[in-house]
Amino acid sequence: MRDSVVGRLTELAQEDQRIILITGDLGFGVLNEYREKCADQFINAGVAEQNMTGVATGMALEGMIVFTYSIGNFPTLRCLEQIRNDACYHNANVKILAVGGGFSYGQLGMSHHATEDLSIMRALPNMQVIAPSDPWQARLAVDFLVEHPGPCYLRIDKSGAGLEPPEEGGFTAGKARVLSEGSDIAIIGAGGILAECIEAADGLKGAGVSAGVIEMATVKPVDVDAILAAARRVPVIVTVEEHSVIGGLGGAVAEVLAEHGCPARLVRIGLPDVYSSVVGSQEYLRNYYAMDAAAIVQRTKAAVAA
Repeated sequence: MRDSVVGRLTELAQEDQRIILITGDLGFGVLNEYREKCADQFINAGVAEQNMTGVATGMALEGMIVFTYSIGNFPTLRCLEQIRNDACYHNANVKILAVGGGFSYGQLGMSHHATEDLSIMRALPNMQVIAPSDPWQARLAVDFLVEHPGPCYLRIDKSGAGLEPPEEGGFTAGKARVLSEGSDIAIIGAGGILAECIEAADGLKGAGVSAGVIEMATVKPVDVDAILAAARRVPVIVTVEEHSVIGGLGGAVAEVLAEHGCPARLVRIGLPDVYSSVVGSQEYLRNYYAMDAAAIVQRTKAAVAA
């Protein structure tokens, strides 16, 4: 997904000299082609994410389309004040590229586990939050980021849902994609962990539970109409995210259901209110923290039986 995003950004930057990429001293292998082809549109700010974001905002206010780039928490949490006070407050054309969402860098420990970013970025006024599920969709999201005036957060991870791109569309900001419809459960997922949602829906079918899957690649603005339509179809909605269950996709869906008085029961699957102190691969940590397909099946069957 990372290579797809940078590849598309390289193509667009050659066509539009307003596009600037600033890295926080990371990504040299994947950024080599961009740096070679767009040398005047590339800056290495060093291990100085606050400064990186301040520079990005200044350049954006002068008419540039500026992308900041780093791993998970570094271009978000480490420079949150600058994102809030500089980029978002001024509605500057700053795009944050965070590679390694969720447990992508699971072996490096909790400092590299991006498990609060969706909720924090979603809380910022003017910020749009996007978590694509496949490389081809991430490319489409880059096109949107370049065209959309204002702050955006693009969260990409090392996994993918394994879906083929449709002949038309595949990503529209603020719009969900209904991959399948069920009569008992609607599973809503964002990011590469959508693969676990699809596998879980297939497993539930064998257990006599009709489960549909909805992809919510845009976490903010969330697709209110799609959530309400699902709540009218099924009695239970399950959200799945490689992120804390507090404030992210599950929080966004809960807000919609509560504000509209929907009777559908909500089950949030993700990291509980703990630090992810265990170290391991992305697959291992999904299993350990009960957010893989098997755990989704178990939680969903229990919700249906309740």
